[in-house]
Formats: sequence, C-alpha cells, structure tokens
Amino acid sequence: MKQKPPHQNTASREPGRQEMAALLERSGIILPGPGLDLLWSYHKRLRRYNPELNLTRIHNFANMVLKLYADSILPGRMVELPSPLLDLGTGPGMPGIPLKIAFPDLYVILAESRQNRNEFLQTTVQELNLEGISVLGHGITPAFAEPVAGVITRAVEEIGDTLERIEGCLLEGGTAVFMKGPRCDSEIEAAATRFSGSYRLLNDIAYTIPHTPHARRLVVFERTDAPPRVKKETAMSRHFFRSIESEQNDTFKEFKKLLTGKGIRKTGKALIAGTKQVEEVLAAFPDRSLAWISGPDQSPPPESAPGELSWYQFSAPLFKELDVSGTNAPLLLVRTPEIREWQPADGFADGCSVLVPFQDPENVGTIIRSAVAFGVRRIILLSEAAHPFHPKAVRASGGAVLHAELFHGPSIRDLPADLPIVPLSGEGMDISGYAFPAAFGLLPGIEGGGLPDHLREQAVAIPIDTAVESLNAAAAAAIALYVWARTVT
Repeated sequence: MKQKPPHQNTASREPGRQEMAALLERSGIILPGPGLDLLWSYHKRLRRYNPELNLTRIHNFANMVLKLYADSILPGRMVELPSPLLDLGTGPGMPGIPLKIAFPDLYVILAESRQNRNEFLQTTVQELNLEGISVLGHGITPAFAEPVAGVITRAVEEIGDTLERIEGCLLEGGTAVFMKGPRCDSEIEAAATRFSGSYRLLNDIAYTIPHTPHARRLVVFERTDAPPRVKKETAMSRHFFRSIESEQNDTFKEFKKLLTGKGIRKTGKALIAGTKQVEEVLAAFPDRSLAWISGPDQSPPPESAPGELSWYQFSAPLFKELDVSGTNAPLLLVRTPEIREWQPADGFADGCSVLVPFQDPENVGTIIRSAVAFGVRRIILLSEAAHPFHPKAVRASGGAVLHAELFHGPSIRDLPADLPIVPLSGEGMDISGYAFPAAFGLLPGIEGGGLPDHLREQAVAIPIDTAVESLNAAAAAAIALYVWARTVT
C-alpha cells in the first residue's frame, strides 16, 4: 500500500499524548508509559491515513479516544479474554490493537478482508513493532479451522450469524464476545435458541463508557461443543472410517441398490434419511444401526453412537445420488427387521390389523405412520405393496415403520370374503356408528383399482362432499383408524 501522508495544516495544534492519557484515565484505564506511547503512535497513524483509506467516521479527538480506544479496552477489564483471540471484522484494528496494547500477554489475530485496511494493519503492526499479533487477510467462514480460544467483534452482524461463521475455529469452552448496542435482546434470545445445543449465554453486561452517555452491552457466549474438525477427528478414532470418491466402488454400488425394494429385500438393509429420523432411529435402535453415511462437509456420527457403527464419507456427487429425499444431511444404514409370513388361515390378532395393498411407497409409509399413531402395530403387507423400507416409505412413516410388526400377505385378490375384513370404499355403508369386530383387518383399496368385487359388499365408507370424487386411500385409512380408536378407548 502506498501510504503518503496527506498535507497537514500546522496552524492549529491537535490535542496530544497527555490529553489522551487524561481521557483514558477518566474511563478507568491507566496505561503504563510504553503502552501509552504505542496507543498514541497507533492514533497518529489512524489520523494520518484516515482521509485516504476511510478507516473510521469518527474524527473528533475526544470521541476517538473514548468511542474507539477506551471502548476497545473496556471489555478486557470486564471479562477474562482468552488467548489466542480472534478479532473478527477488525476494520482498522479495533478492538484488537488497543486490547493488545493494554493486555500485552494476549495473542491477537486481526481478521479483515478489505484489502486497503488489511495493508494498513500489516504496516501498523510492523511500525509499532507489536509482537504476539497477526493479521489475517480474508473473511471468516465456517470452513476456517484455525483453532482459537476466543472471538471478539464490534461488527453489526447478527449474533447468530457470527456464531455460525466461527463454527470451525472456536474451541470447545471458548468464548465469543460481542460488543453491542443497548437494544440487542431479540438477537440474544434468537441466538440462544438457535444454538442451544452448542452455546450457552455466559454474560450479558450493560454498561456505559464512564463519564459519557454512550450505552453498551457486552454479550458473551461460551461454546459447549467441539468444532467440526475436532468432532471428525474424534469420530474417526472411534469408528471404522472410509472415504469413497469413485462410483465404481463396491460399497457405493451396494448402497445404491437400497434405493429399490428389490435391493432392500435381497440385502436386508435400508437407508434412513432426515436429521430427526436418523437421530431418533439411532437412539432407539442402536443394535440395528450399521453405518453412518455422509457427504464431505457433513457432521460425523454423534458421540452417543455405538463404536461398532461404521462411517462412510462419500464425495458430494455420490452422496447426492444416495440422498434421494434431498435432505442434504447424513443417512443411517440399518438392518431391517424380519418380515414374517401371514396367511388368511392365521386369522387376525385381537384388535385391528392393517392390510396394506399400496404400490406407492409414500402411501405405504403414510398408512404405517397412521396405524402406529392409533395404537396398531400389526401391519400385513399384501403382495402388491411397495417395500416398507423403501426410502420414500421410511421417510413418509416418520420412522414408525421400525415400531411396527410387519408381515407378508397374499394378493388383495386372494383375500377370502369370509374373513373379518373391514374394507374401505366410497360406495360402502357409512362408517359412523359402525360396530367393528373384536379382531379384524382394515383394508383400504389399492390405488386406482380400489377393492376386488368380492369384498365390495361388506365395505364401509367415509362420507365426503360430492364435489370431491374420493379421498386418498392412505388418508381414508387414517380416518377409519381414528374412528376405530375412539370405540376402544
């Protein structure tokens, strides 16, 4: 940077070093002689290059000392600042440089992406001969992984956005210090809620710069979890780990087969998608959980995952092929439960069993979810039905499929009319007031084809407005299950 001093008017005398010391002392800040000399040199450089570089909009001497230097130093007097400390969005060096001068043992990293200010910082650190301070000439993103024990910022960015930005660098137990204006309650509340699992509010200090009307808030969040890099390293030491980049890889080919019912039937394995479902299934069925499947920038297995769980990390394109639901979150490979055979001669257990003929996997998942929600565990999958562990079925079931007792049954056409079956059809008798058998099978019609003729005569119907031709079969089954559940409670 070409730093030429602008023309200076010597007709008027600016306040000097002693006036700065007096203003700082009024704020409760007393710097030893060498520290005061450094701050005065910094001030002169700021004044000298400000017209050229637009480093600050504050020009009045007293305001510069109080609003810039004193305000930068005061946080170090109110809370313990850890080292190394990242000054995020430091601009011309605040609060980082005044803090470094006031607390010489503090290691400070000045982060500033704007080139002209970055060059100003580099030359200032050199000319002031400051040690234990470095300049980082680029913005901070979640991918930035240089470990720091603390972050401080005067930037106007929302607290929550900054906590996300420093995800990769702030260590567990580290603190994020926000120098805010007095009206930031909504920001604090939103950040505390959004990051409840990884940060806790440590301090919220309202103060004024002494002997001024300038109100401030010092808000400090403490990190309670580890950054992704540390989590990944820990997980890699606990689990079998493999990174896969080629579509010719045998493991990738095997997992792709699980996107079809045929592949699931052959291997006895299935993929669970969706952050909430993956967490719930892993917690409820750790013995069925076989592998954690992630993309390159996604979270590793949680600490609670069993050590026997394998971890496969796929390249972004390969993971996208497996993530057919588009969740962009890790998948869980599970071993599917046994699906036993059921024959009409076996009859039905007490209560309701649900006969599922649906060919659409989403309908299969939906009816299983409704059945489990209304206390029905026995699901009989007719030969027409899509596989209940098809990715779309599992997602539609909300994970309920793992809580159901599953059976294979015959074709809907082969169900005998003398079984206690309650078929659903728009042409049947009104379900209101219907007396359900003590043990029966609820049978919605297959999509499009409905019920076989030999079962239509005993069907029940859910009354609907004539403007609508029919209900979705899975929705009709959910209503019928609700009606039945009310009769047994």
